[in-house]
Amino acid sequence: MEISKRGTIVILATGGTIAGIGKKGKTIGYESGQLTADEILEHIPEISSLAPIVTVQVCNINSDDITYDIWFKLVSLINELSLNPLVSGFVILHGTDTMEETAYFLNLTIKTEKPVVLTGSMRPSTAISADSSLNIYEAVLVASSQESVGKGVLIAFSDQVFAARSMTKASTYSVKAISGGETGSIGIIRDDEVFYYGKNLKRHTLCTEFDVANCKDLPNVPIIYFATGQDPRILEYAISIADGLVIAGAGAGEYSKEFLKIIDKATIPIVISSRINDGVITQSGMMSKNTIAANNLQPQKAAILLKLALTRTKVHSELVRIFSMY
Repeated sequence: MEISKRGTIVILATGGTIAGIGKKGKTIGYESGQLTADEILEHIPEISSLAPIVTVQVCNINSDDITYDIWFKLVSLINELSLNPLVSGFVILHGTDTMEETAYFLNLTIKTEKPVVLTGSMRPSTAISADSSLNIYEAVLVASSQESVGKGVLIAFSDQVFAARSMTKASTYSVKAISGGETGSIGIIRDDEVFYYGKNLKRHTLCTEFDVANCKDLPNVPIIYFATGQDPRILEYAISIADGLVIAGAGAGEYSKEFLKIIDKATIPIVISSRINDGVITQSGMMSKNTIAANNLQPQKAAILLKLALTRTKVHSELVRIFSMY
């Protein structure tokens, strides 16, 4: 890979629907990860007017098959290439199913202020009104904007910009499936302009205490979903095999008395999140003093933060601090 022009945007491709192919005109029944980044870009000649582009095919898979090794590879590539003064930013092509997890992990672990922007699509390139070309064009636009510097990992999707911490997938089919939840988007895109109206105030990128440069694995942190009639033996088993645990509780992180008995005796860190998409879980509202509040992180993101936190500490008070800070 040769980077020879100032202002280059590096596109890191991982597959997903954005690289998918299916029956002409249909939006379902396609196969993800069939097109390379270069093949995708052939259909967006306008992108060359935004910035010089270099592509790296990291992998080409459905995002449900993303692994820690791929996360570590992305962090390594971004950290290394960001040192090149000719590189202005990065775009990651990614499936939408687990985009929020990859985005949040990178937001906590990469060490650069240069823009890192994820995008994907809800329709394969073979569908009628496929959304891939617009989303990639807008992601490159966001990544090449000076206004994006220092804002942490971003997601450009369907004319909006989201912060990695708040971004989530909120629909199984809509081209506007990506949402910022209660806190919304932090910017909008119109033609060739990016307009920012907010930013992530939690610590990210250069300001975090997490370093995965030498990591080959992450702690085992399962997520247990509480529901009426949930067998508490599932909780007992999860605790027996885990380094830490996240519980997707009901309402403001609540669960049954049977769950409480087990949690009170647990010797591993347990973070309480909620199966509800909106709202905040507070430390003062914990049913068990043995647990840590997830703040407003959804279970899948709380699990990422706990995994990274456990690479540094198992002390309860320190874990509480980390969840309030990030």
